[in-house]
Amino acid sequence: MKACTKCGLHYPNDSTFCFVDGATLDPLLDQHVGTTLSGRYLIEDVLGEGGMATVYRARHKLVDRPCAVKILNPSLSKDRVVRERFRREAKAAQRLSHPNIIEIFDQGESEDGTAYLVMELLEGTSLAHAIGEGPMPLGRALPVMIQIARALARAHDFGVVHRDLKPENVFLSRRPDGTDLAKLLDFGIARSAQDARLTSAGEVFGTPQYMAPERITSIDAGAPSDLYALGVLFYEMLTGVLPFDAPDIPTFFLKHLKEPAPPVRKLAPTTPEALERLLLDLMAKDPRERPVDAHRVHGELVAIARAAGVAVPPDVDTEEPSSRGPAPTLPPVAIDRWARRTLVFAQMLTTAYGQSAPPELMRLLEAVRVSVREVTRLRSVSLGEQRDLGALEQRGRDGRQRFGFAVDALGVDASRARDEARAATAASAKHTASVEQVRQGVLLAQREVVTWEGRSGMREPSTGLRDAYTRAAKAVEAWRVAREAQVAAEALAAGKTREVADLEFQIQELRTALASLESGIEADVARGQERLSELDRETDRTQAELLRLATEFCAPLRQLPALGALFRELEADAA
Repeated sequence: MKACTKCGLHYPNDSTFCFVDGATLDPLLDQHVGTTLSGRYLIEDVLGEGGMATVYRARHKLVDRPCAVKILNPSLSKDRVVRERFRREAKAAQRLSHPNIIEIFDQGESEDGTAYLVMELLEGTSLAHAIGEGPMPLGRALPVMIQIARALARAHDFGVVHRDLKPENVFLSRRPDGTDLAKLLDFGIARSAQDARLTSAGEVFGTPQYMAPERITSIDAGAPSDLYALGVLFYEMLTGVLPFDAPDIPTFFLKHLKEPAPPVRKLAPTTPEALERLLLDLMAKDPRERPVDAHRVHGELVAIARAAGVAVPPDVDTEEPSSRGPAPTLPPVAIDRWARRTLVFAQMLTTAYGQSAPPELMRLLEAVRVSVREVTRLRSVSLGEQRDLGALEQRGRDGRQRFGFAVDALGVDASRARDEARAATAASAKHTASVEQVRQGVLLAQREVVTWEGRSGMREPSTGLRDAYTRAAKAVEAWRVAREAQVAAEALAAGKTREVADLEFQIQELRTALASLESGIEADVARGQERLSELDRETDRTQAELLRLATEFCAPLRQLPALGALFRELEADAA
């Protein structure tokens, strides 16, 4: 595809001018097709283009593995902050390692300094495309919702806030049984609790249609803002429209801040009431009124699906993507042809000269044989290095999965504890209000006692004085009982809060341990990739020398008629 240099509209490659303003079309999207990145990734075709980057279908040359390569647009490559955000996208997604989050294999820079990252190759369509075809039936929508909630729970457990949840950032592939496999994409503006360096005062990132109220008023919004976007996304899946419609961004912001979302069942009557309540809770203006976390959302969605008779998708991806893992053997390469060509070269000498071939040609033939053996050796060593590199990558993947399972288990416990802590805190607040109300009753009873004491002058035990004392005693007893309940509620809330803090501390310890593991693996991978790159460069040099020697060998033989058939055999082999 080509892009207009003025308006940015995209056209087929055979187009010349933009029909809007007549500007020249720039072949921006396909500029990398046919090139090789870092000597490893052959770019084959354009898959799609976004504001920051273009995604290409590619192939790992050495192990013949398909993949997708996301290349930062050259105009943005010189911006340090943009480059760092692009790098962070790879780091964030790679660390999460979840079946419902796109897998990142590699990242780096091309020869001209353009940043890129290598991802698993997905076949399917975006959730935006699916929604564009109309409201999704409940039987399809609920399993997709469950998978998105799982992905978001993993991200939040690892301290990563996505900040741009929308249909375009969810991809739907097909499992062998025909059901959807949802993948969360594009962590390009994700914010990590461990890395907030790239957010400057006044910066607002995201898509206005899905932005939580606190995202509009504060750049420090956390995981609850993703839950709000989740509610908007789910609403759109079920109804086919956004909960808020506006002609411009400021109006969108005002509606997010002030206007309640319309009931889902008004547009999608078959939506279960429990699901409508969940969506409206997710879109609550106050973050404290939303579900405590994505684990809670996932749990409610699973319960709703089971009540509706909708199959819950598996939480473990047993399918091995074609773009994952090293190939067991090298793909067929030109070196195999060179072995056959060497035999043809020897046959040429025998045909032309019998046993009396010129020494110079014999020397060149031997040099060709030596070069072929050297290329074979280098490729064998490269294969070993690639297998070692694949083992390192697998070790990292296995480690991320182990830590992911452990964090997920703790995350579920932490979610339950947060729910209990929220309920206990709310109960404590009610007890506090009740104690204050009872205390006011005690003060009122006390004033009544004082009034009757004044009337009687404490000279006669009047009935009014007796009754005032009795009411005061009952009020004080009620105060004491209420105060005891308040203390117990405060202790329970404090205990639940400590439980949450303890579980979050354990999760943080696992994050730290995973970071340490990945740091070591990344260093080993970097060294392995450098060795592999050097082997590739040496192989290229040897192959170039091999081609030179073969050309020099063939030059004096081309004029000999007796060798015509053998030269045609060489040409056929090269075709």
